[in-house]
Amino acid sequence: MERSRFTPSASLMVAIICALAGSWQMQAQDNKTPYPSMAPLDQYLMERNAEIALARSAAPAAISNDATVLVLGRKGYETAATGKNGFVCLVNRAWMSEFDSPGYWNPKNRSALCLNPPGARSILPITYRRTKMVLAGKSTAEIRESVKAGLAKKELPSLEPGAMCYMMSKNSYLTDDGGHNLAHLMFFTPAVNTAALGADLPGSPIILFKADPEPISGFMVATGMWSDGTPAPLLSQ
Repeated sequence: MERSRFTPSASLMVAIICALAGSWQMQAQDNKTPYPSMAPLDQYLMERNAEIALARSAAPAAISNDATVLVLGRKGYETAATGKNGFVCLVNRAWMSEFDSPGYWNPKNRSALCLNPPGARSILPITYRRTKMVLAGKSTAEIRESVKAGLAKKELPSLEPGAMCYMMSKNSYLTDDGGHNLAHLMFFTPAVNTAALGADLPGSPIILFKADPEPISGFMVATGMWSDGTPAPLLSQ
């Protein structure tokens, strides 16, 4: 069996940066960047109820029904529903991927994720900062430096132990490649060596990425199941 065609971008929600991450690195077409600049903002926005539904679909209903839900507005993320279990569900856009990812401005990207409490406390502040700066028209260089400075000055939190997120939505669009989607869990750790996890090896179910400038590694494990319990492909064909 061939390994998945998905190649991870350092989404910190991968999140990461969970970023991440959406979010995945996409291959350039004809050696050119397919999305050289930000599209009109309306192309990144969703109808509010549709975004709430997509965000909740990132995790099984037993988790997401009691989670806080965020939606993207014209000035940043807004709380659409207040939860009670500490989880936070939202839909990342492509600008949560690596700054040099060919798909950084892909307006089709819709990466639904549901962060657990340590993930929400660790990752969301970075998501808020990146997104606010994108919507304010800041360059990728300015955003990178702002995140880097925020970490150095302790304005942004350190990664908490146990941070992870669910990315099991059947309706996410993570990448232009392959099947566009993959049901998986993301686990975040301080930066580690790929070999320490046996990641990115033939037959290994783990794909590892390292965020920049955040000192975080994220590793993805495919679940083989969507959040609604139906079977999901483990690998793209």
